[in-house]
Amino acid sequence: MKQLLYITIVLCLVGGVFSACRKAYETVPLGQQITSDLAFDPRDSLGVQAMTYLLTTYQQAFYNGHNRIGGNYLDAASDDAVASASGIPAVQAIATGAYSATLSNADDNWTRSYTAIRNATVFIVNINRVPMIEKLPNGQPARAAYRSEARFLRAWLYFQLVKRYGGVPLLGDSIRQITDNIQLPRASFSDCINYIVSECDNIKDSLRTAAMVTPNTYGRITQGAAMALKAEVLLYAASPLFNGGNIDAGNALTGYPGYDVNRWKLAADAAKAIIDGGAYKLMPNFNDVFVTQAAPVGPNTEIICWMQVGTPDNRVEQSNAPVGYTSAGGNGATSPTQNLVDAFGSDSGYAITDPAAHFNANDPYAHRDPRFALTIFHNGSLWLNRSVQTYNNGLDKPGGTVQQTKTSYYLRKFMGAFESVSNNPPSYSGTYHDWVYYRYAGVLLNYAEALNEFSGPSTEVYNVLYALRKRAGILTDASNTYGVPQGMNQQTMRTFIRNERRVEMAFEEQRYWDLRRWKIAAQVYNEAPLRGLDLQLSSSGQLFYNPIQVLKTVFRDPQMYLYPIPYSEVIKNSQMQQNPLW
Repeated sequence: MKQLLYITIVLCLVGGVFSACRKAYETVPLGQQITSDLAFDPRDSLGVQAMTYLLTTYQQAFYNGHNRIGGNYLDAASDDAVASASGIPAVQAIATGAYSATLSNADDNWTRSYTAIRNATVFIVNINRVPMIEKLPNGQPARAAYRSEARFLRAWLYFQLVKRYGGVPLLGDSIRQITDNIQLPRASFSDCINYIVSECDNIKDSLRTAAMVTPNTYGRITQGAAMALKAEVLLYAASPLFNGGNIDAGNALTGYPGYDVNRWKLAADAAKAIIDGGAYKLMPNFNDVFVTQAAPVGPNTEIICWMQVGTPDNRVEQSNAPVGYTSAGGNGATSPTQNLVDAFGSDSGYAITDPAAHFNANDPYAHRDPRFALTIFHNGSLWLNRSVQTYNNGLDKPGGTVQQTKTSYYLRKFMGAFESVSNNPPSYSGTYHDWVYYRYAGVLLNYAEALNEFSGPSTEVYNVLYALRKRAGILTDASNTYGVPQGMNQQTMRTFIRNERRVEMAFEEQRYWDLRRWKIAAQVYNEAPLRGLDLQLSSSGQLFYNPIQVLKTVFRDPQMYLYPIPYSEVIKNSQMQQNPLW
């Protein structure tokens, strides 16, 4: 029997827990198969089994982005980093184009997404059978909010598919059985975008306005999450890859047939609605965004949608910190590139190529954007009571028999503030490492980009850049411009915003997708090799910074702007159309 999607209802954990309180999720049975009659029992007035089903659907839908691609960050498949491991790690196979319709890449999520979509739909269709006496703090029945959470999960999953594959089959509220002969075509890109946006609009008012700190409610999808998803979807829809830059002109599956500047306005308006709502604000300290929890449990006012990854631990540090700290066990999995390092400007806000930055090639890490030191370990960075050593004879040097940096850099972002510790030997302390999907800084950047593309530079666009750079700790003068050039035109502002997005959102699974939606991936991957440094320390103590090439990435233009539909789906569904050139 031909089938588009062979989907079971096995409730399995997929890499961690969404941003709910850990206690709420620990009650979810592992590997249990739950029938609809059990999960949605009309006699279950508290909805205990239904909540188990929904919580497990959360687990299926969301992923922990920390080192999720074969032990590496997805950004190591962009120009921002490379995998430190020897051989051809899964993330390097993506960066070098070593995948096909029959040999999927490690980020392929077709089956996983549709499995979770089906389970979300089961909940949406059946939850009204459960009485559920629970009320929200505002007195409204909780059941409507839970149903809207499942609709959000389904919409979010469809977007994960669309940004990878273009238009995909929309299954609606139909629950297919494994015995069904399902022959569904892909919906158009436009129809998919419209569906996701309409779902966000329809569920917004029935969702909680803030995360709660009571059993089974803390961290659930909120109104802000739905608004953030809508803003992101509209931003992608307005971007060059889909808005007039269709890789297959006239193919409704791979984008819009023509450009419409008003798509940028829709994206700007959606982001502005979050800003005007006033529910979120930038954290005073950049690093605290990633190591503190959301309000009201913690002081984090910036994160909007996130996955809570257990209790405080040191897994991110152990995976990515420099390798020479034997008592702490850093494995150095991620090697940021010189390409990314060069994107960070000076502490006065100027690009290092600008004479006003006073950049010194013989002391290249002095007086840099403070986000640099909180994102990347470089030679001389202070960590666990000693300086990182990535020169030729240093404790954290490249090469050797263990996984060590290939570029002379290690990942610092997402780690706790361990620069000063009293333990002897020094060791890590537990830190929260929630994975953040949407945060307020990203909303601000979305707004600035969309508004600039719609109508050019404006006071509102400049104010976003000032706010982000002020929070970053960029120095300024009486003008309070934080090194942001004045009088930019639309093109120069576009370039500036893209670089600001790169340094602010590094390793948050933005750069990889930005290169594609901006339709510059072919240029970036094929024209500029990924670079690092070979640091040589002379007998006299002088350091020499020697540029090296560490990886030549590959991007087949325009084929690789979209992933191939898995071959198994194409051969079993006569209506499934493959993406161009695959």
